[in-house]
Amino acid sequence: MVETRDKSNFFVQEVDQVENTLQTSRQSGLSSSEAKSRLEKNGPNEIQEGENRTTLQKFFDQFKDAMIIILLIAAALSVVLEGVEGMVDAIIILAVVLINAVLGVIQENKAEDAIASLKDMSSPQAHVIRDGDSIKIDSREIVVGDIVVLEAGDVVPADLRLTEVNSLQIEEAALTGESVPVTKSLETVPEDAALGDRLNMAFSSTNVTYGRGQGIVVATAMDTEVGHIATMIEESDEKLTPLKEDMNDLTKFLTWAIVIIAVLIFVIGLFMETYDWVEMLLVSISIAVAALPEGLPAISTIILALGTQKMADRNALVRKLPAVETLGGTEVICSDKTGTLTQNKMTIEKVYYNGELHDASDQIDFKEPVFKVMVMDNDSTLTNNGDLSGDPTETAMIQFALDKDFDVKALLNEQPRLGEIPFDSERKMSTTVHPTAPDHQDRGQFTVMTKGAPDVLIANCDYYYDNGEIKEMTEDYRQKLLDA
Repeated sequence: MVETRDKSNFFVQEVDQVENTLQTSRQSGLSSSEAKSRLEKNGPNEIQEGENRTTLQKFFDQFKDAMIIILLIAAALSVVLEGVEGMVDAIIILAVVLINAVLGVIQENKAEDAIASLKDMSSPQAHVIRDGDSIKIDSREIVVGDIVVLEAGDVVPADLRLTEVNSLQIEEAALTGESVPVTKSLETVPEDAALGDRLNMAFSSTNVTYGRGQGIVVATAMDTEVGHIATMIEESDEKLTPLKEDMNDLTKFLTWAIVIIAVLIFVIGLFMETYDWVEMLLVSISIAVAALPEGLPAISTIILALGTQKMADRNALVRKLPAVETLGGTEVICSDKTGTLTQNKMTIEKVYYNGELHDASDQIDFKEPVFKVMVMDNDSTLTNNGDLSGDPTETAMIQFALDKDFDVKALLNEQPRLGEIPFDSERKMSTTVHPTAPDHQDRGQFTVMTKGAPDVLIANCDYYYDNGEIKEMTEDYRQKLLDA
């Protein structure tokens, strides 16, 4: 059994040493039984959130506001000092306070339910090797020692010591602040290397932007670098919104003003000797209770609740009522790319071939080269359970071929990949090399498949395929393709 341990020195170790330390295998990964045992021992691979409060706790939290506390004191004094007559004021004040608390709890519960459903929808999966097979699992089930396969478009599910890299680049801005993707390598680095210089590591929650790779999981959940950040955030003090700060300041001002005025009235009444001190005390307290703006919490709560409802109508979640006021002052909202709150899936809707644009639902002859290019120059992998993993654009191409009942596996078995030039931002194309036919490799006959940016591809073409014929590319036809 290997427990989750301090992984701070894995980047200074050779891959073989890491493999031995974590009792795993780069080729076959962990066994299912060992992975299950480690998962039970160390827990799921997920960032722990703060303690979940019950609805009753949320309800009582609504009464921690200074203005609410003063109103409750006012209600109690109304009953004590005025008896039955004071019951009306007390009931009104309590009704206002209760409405305020109920609205706050309802809004917070609604927001938390919506956030939970979003988490379930966007729960990431990871491509791992277990029992010698390549499978896709929920990232929560990843354990220390798992072998994770990374491809462009993936989110790194845990902290990894990389064991294979093929033009692998990872965007680590969330951890290092560097907006440019980092090119990874397998070389060991010094023990005093900064986080951004640990090129042989891949960190949880970062994004693979290019290439492929493989690594051994060395830390999960709260032991990851992003887990350390989550711990610091959890321990930080909660900041008040501007509205909360203003309400607190107003509460303090009103409290002192009312107390001073009540004391002055009491002193003046005693000095004038018109009433005895008991009567003056009752008058002073009554004035203090009457001066409290018991409608203020209710009005502010109702306004904020209306604001959250309008935000909800526009599919925006607001967890705490006072946050609406902060959102009202927001000028710029930065949103993340596809895959964060969506399913990270793409589908082909239209296909252009033989000079015409066709709907994806149309039947296409399997002899059309479009199938071969889609399938052969493609880094997607088909897992044992039939799921596709890889870049969403590339998996969409494979899925398109599968939906047409095209035999993807047969083609790849007949014409396996012999070499490749990965896509890069300068060339804007990816290329793979295959034997022209199963028995042609020995004869030196090869087929090259290339896909990429249309403008670059078309500019490099001297011929085009049209209904079974290969024709010479003309400027007019090149323009026709660009227009399409």
